[in-house]
Amino acid sequence: MAKTDTLNIRIEPNLKKEVENTLNDLGMNIAEAVTIFLKQVVLTDSIPFIIKKPKYSEQMLQAIKESDEILKNPNNYKSYNNIHEVIEELENEDA
Repeated sequence: MAKTDTLNIRIEPNLKKEVENTLNDLGMNIAEAVTIFLKQVVLTDSIPFIIKKPKYSEQMLQAIKESDEILKNPNNYKSYNNIHEVIEELENEDA
């Protein structure tokens, strides 16, 4: 077996779990996936995939705009202290 070095990285726990689940479905672990990635970096002398700024749907852009508006002018919007208040208001709307 070839001699190996250790690579320590920090990653968000939720991302790690999602990655582990996906890689498990593909029959590999994170170390194997990182090794494949690094070999491709060497072979292609580049990042082996296109890195793009994500494009958001029109619906997502509208939601972001709305959330920014709520943050800027919170007094213009109704707020609730807990889920019970939300349910009570919804029940009162139906009546």
